[in-house]
Amino acid sequence: MAKQKIRFGIIGCGLMGREFASVVSRWCHLTGVDFQPSIVAVCDSNEDMMNWFEEHLPSVTFKTNDYKELLEQNDIDAIYCAVPHHLHEQIYTDIVRAGKHLLGEKPFGIDQKANEAILKVIDEHPDVIVRCSSEFPFFPGAYQLGQWIRENKFGKIIEVEAGFWHSSDLNPKKEINWKRMVATNGEYGCMGDLGMHVLHMPLRFGWKPQSVYSLLTQVVDERPEGKGQMVPCETWDNAILSCDVKTEDQHFPMILSTKRIAPGHANTWFLRVNGTEFSAEFSTKNPKQLAALPYEVGGPQAWHIQDVPYTSAYQTITGGIFEFGFSDSILQMWAAFCDEITNGRENMQQPFYCADPQEAKESHQLFTAALKSQKTGNTITLT
Repeated sequence: MAKQKIRFGIIGCGLMGREFASVVSRWCHLTGVDFQPSIVAVCDSNEDMMNWFEEHLPSVTFKTNDYKELLEQNDIDAIYCAVPHHLHEQIYTDIVRAGKHLLGEKPFGIDQKANEAILKVIDEHPDVIVRCSSEFPFFPGAYQLGQWIRENKFGKIIEVEAGFWHSSDLNPKKEINWKRMVATNGEYGCMGDLGMHVLHMPLRFGWKPQSVYSLLTQVVDERPEGKGQMVPCETWDNAILSCDVKTEDQHFPMILSTKRIAPGHANTWFLRVNGTEFSAEFSTKNPKQLAALPYEVGGPQAWHIQDVPYTSAYQTITGGIFEFGFSDSILQMWAAFCDEITNGRENMQQPFYCADPQEAKESHQLFTAALKSQKTGNTITLT
């Protein structure tokens, strides 16, 4: 099968940039796709980071400390950008104006004003495909749960709960980084850092909050800055958002949580949907397991726990008896992005596309309202 080559530049060569590099290196893991990414250029302020890419990816022929030089290269079709939140507005808009497709990291702007500026430029360049990184819905259990939602299996929805939790910040000796500073992370704190992961599936299925009451907590007040001094932690560690959801035919509560300090959770993403005819739950805490409770009137109420085989949005060489992991979810997300570039949304090989700018916009509306709720102690209606 002839494959369309998509030439990528990477701006920000840290943790997730290297994950993408490994995905490209194992693209042969996918079967039956008609697209093939290649990393040809990298940009980072740290020379050692870029050297790692040159060492491991012979396709890289250009590197620079200036992202504008990278955007001037004619042999680049698309960009993956992973930089601190305060840089999103300038760099993302420059990428789109340069005519490069963009997969960017959440939250697409340090605040709502920055997000609005980004979306304005996106609207001015409709031929550029812009998506937001969110890989967890591509786990087989999450993907199956999404199929059940599309099939309307749940009947009347009773409630929804979704969250993303980790626990490394429980250690008060962990050095502070840019995510704990308002100037670089923004006032959203953990919501901006983790919230798009939590909202991707609810927003995709039309579960947009109409109101929110927030409980935001700052657990660790200060951290070491690496030179023997303690400095303030300025951003929220944990957030619990109680939301009211109304659709054309449904009305139910939805609890969303983003936690940097959730003891015992290394990196747990979960979605639980309870309904009058069917309920289901998936968590990366037990990534092989999917729980479901089908219900008929007057019948027994029994949860069924099953191991989920290795079945994915895009087929792979891996047998169904093996386990799916984080690197596999990154591969699937990148396949969805490349599929949309190559074939357009209407002709993708499967229906679940990456988080889009409208969903990022709706996440900003929610986080901004959550900050207002925290300050006032009131439930805030979203417009």
